[in-house]
Amino acid sequence: MRIVRALVSLGLLSTALVQPQSSPLHGVEVADINRGADPCADFYEFANGRWRADNPIPAAMPRWSRRWAAGEAAKDRLHEILDQASAVPNQPKGSVDQLIGDFYGACTDETQANALGVKPIAPMLAEIEAVRNVAGVQRMIARFHGVAVAVPFILTAGSDSHNPTDVIAQINASGLGMPDRDYYVKSEPRFKDARDKYVAHVENMFRLSGDNDASATRAAATVMRMETRFAEASLDNVALRNPAATDHKMPFASLQRLAPAFNWAQYYEQAGLTPGEVNVSEPHFLETINRELTAVPVADWKTYLKWHLLDSAAPSLSEAFVREDFAFNGAYLNGATEMKPRWKQCVEMTDALLGEALGRKYVERFFPADAKNRMQDMVRNLRAAMGDTIQALDWMSAETKRRALEKLSTFNPKIGYPDRWKDYSAVPISRASFWDNVLAGRAFNVRDDLATIGKPVDRGRWGMTPPTSDAYYNPLLNEIVFPAGILQPPAFSMEADDAVNYGAIGVVIGHEISHGFDDQGAQYDAQGRLSNWWTPEDLKKFQAKTACVSHQFDGYFVEPGLHHNGQLVLGESIGDLAGASIAYRAFQISQRGKPPLPTIDGFTPEQQFFIAWGQFRGDAVRPEFARTMVQGDPHPIGKFRVIGPLSNLPEFQKAFSCKSDAPMVRAAADRCEVW
Repeated sequence: MRIVRALVSLGLLSTALVQPQSSPLHGVEVADINRGADPCADFYEFANGRWRADNPIPAAMPRWSRRWAAGEAAKDRLHEILDQASAVPNQPKGSVDQLIGDFYGACTDETQANALGVKPIAPMLAEIEAVRNVAGVQRMIARFHGVAVAVPFILTAGSDSHNPTDVIAQINASGLGMPDRDYYVKSEPRFKDARDKYVAHVENMFRLSGDNDASATRAAATVMRMETRFAEASLDNVALRNPAATDHKMPFASLQRLAPAFNWAQYYEQAGLTPGEVNVSEPHFLETINRELTAVPVADWKTYLKWHLLDSAAPSLSEAFVREDFAFNGAYLNGATEMKPRWKQCVEMTDALLGEALGRKYVERFFPADAKNRMQDMVRNLRAAMGDTIQALDWMSAETKRRALEKLSTFNPKIGYPDRWKDYSAVPISRASFWDNVLAGRAFNVRDDLATIGKPVDRGRWGMTPPTSDAYYNPLLNEIVFPAGILQPPAFSMEADDAVNYGAIGVVIGHEISHGFDDQGAQYDAQGRLSNWWTPEDLKKFQAKTACVSHQFDGYFVEPGLHHNGQLVLGESIGDLAGASIAYRAFQISQRGKPPLPTIDGFTPEQQFFIAWGQFRGDAVRPEFARTMVQGDPHPIGKFRVIGPLSNLPEFQKAFSCKSDAPMVRAAADRCEVW
């Protein structure tokens, strides 16, 4: 096609994959397939139903699949790295091995943590207790923000949505202990039950910190009362998905007028910032905070701050705090029946706070250069496939197509790991106190973030650590990012044939590319600006097509009476639908000039492509976690991420010879097609 030839000439489409494979490569995991299931009736059950039957969800996990098992296996590799680093004391100060070894060593010293109890946070508790007035409350809020305790709002760095090459301050609503506002304000029984469980959890935490029963009960009531008012002033999850709803850039003087009870000049000075332009994502929320600063007694603010210190520190304290934190967040909200072992919790915390130091070690051992090269080839082919798709659209005008192709041409893919690693050498990490290490790691990351404000954007920065088993799209920088942690089976393998890789990581690549053109990403232009680039007629047609996807997912129930909110999961569902479609096209592009791929284990290459997606995305999910996801997660449940997009694709119907009235084939009048 014309766009393919053009991209080849520009170096955007790889020809490397046109070379014949040097040795036979494996297909999908046939042992995972439930051959008793009809792929045209329930492809989720067919693709990996046997695996789920043989591999029940582990007690410590809220969901499970080969993908999640691979993510946990990656932590085993990190465990090996950290065990080796921590086994050698007195490493050179500031070296990667000293930092990650001492951090991990202090974390895994459960005997010390249990002996200390609440003592590690005693200095900060004393600071809260010493607060006497509203000015003291404000200083404590700034103190909290310096160590990433995000209450009742949070200020971070972010690209200016109108000039993405500049970084400005971003103020966002925060300060809730439950997942989102609906848990506080909705009347359904499940939310009422959550409120009761939450109050009991807060009471238990205060008791562990030394309060008696009566004091803990009063404290929990205060916390719930304040958080409810904050929740009532917050946008819900669907409203937050609209970039225009959170676009409120203003000069510093306007920020002071918006919330005059807060001393912003002092806050900025304490944070080491120079006053400048700022985006306030939820002005009404900040107005509420302004009112509460003077309307709520200082004693109540102190209780609220003490709670959020306890909540934030609990995973880093003694076993009693860790277990109470797990009882609400892990067991009640997510359905896990036991905690992860201490070593795994410590691996996760090391990755969270010293991620590029640990990630550097991970990449050196477990991410070969050949894997990055092959991924780069796949990304080129996916971009070419998206270009073909845009060119072939019969509903989009030539003007909008031109702008869409311009945006596609500016995509910046990042694969594996950063070109430049963060320098953590000045972070004071030791084995004396794990909580002090946590504070030091948090303070470094906060400073590292805030230091970018007022400067040109650094496009080399990453929003995920290299070992992370995930991917993302940043609309302001128009970048797609694939950490090394996701580039392993079942997503990607150097030993898998193209059908498998394109059906798994290929769909993920297509998913992230299509985020640039979903209901949110489509509002950003080729330069990452929040700016309409659509003709009015094309925008109406696009919105009608996305409405089809929203309606489809409104019909997916996780249990009787509880279904997905199609508007909440719209972006991710568009991403899966478009991702599968353009990955299939890219798979075809990758095979040009090659001998036909063989049928393996009775499955054609086309069938393997779709099975690979079902095996990568087919999670089993605990009922408790499913309820939590439906409430606030923009991603649909794994089952619906498998059957939802594929039921719209004629290519799937053809691959499995499904009849037109099969459950996995949506009627032509109901079929959704966006990209």
